[in-house]
This record gives sequence, structure tokens and C-alpha cells, in this order.
Amino acid sequence: MKKEGHPKVNNVVFKCACGAEIPAVSTVNPDKAAVAICSSCHPFFTGKQKFIDTAGRVEKFMKKYNKSK
Repeated sequence: MKKEGHPKVNNVVFKCACGAEIPAVSTVNPDKAAVAICSSCHPFFTGKQKFIDTAGRVEKFMKKYNKSK
């Protein structure tokens, strides 16, 4: 097998928006390792409903579908 045919694998610590840190092995650059939501704060695992606004999608939806009176 060719040595340069495989990506470099790094030990990475993924950081969640809630502050949780998840150690893993990945091909992702360790400086850019982040996740928006993890099992510590995901509504499926916690049982609590929470709205997550990614890049203004909620505002975009409300602007598009809200009808002015």
C-alpha cells in the first residue's frame, strides 16, 4: 500500500457549544474541532426541548412566513 494514500489521523478534543469536551480520533484539524450539539445537550438525550438557531434560520423562516396584519 502507498504510504501517502491515507489521511493523517489526529487525537482531537471536540468542543460543544454547551462546554462539553469529547476526545476522539479524527482526520479533522485539531484547531477546528467543534460540534454544535452533543449528547449532553441534545433534546433527544436530555428530554428537554430547546431551539437551536443555526445561522439565523429561525429569523429567516419567521420573516418569510409571518404575514403583517
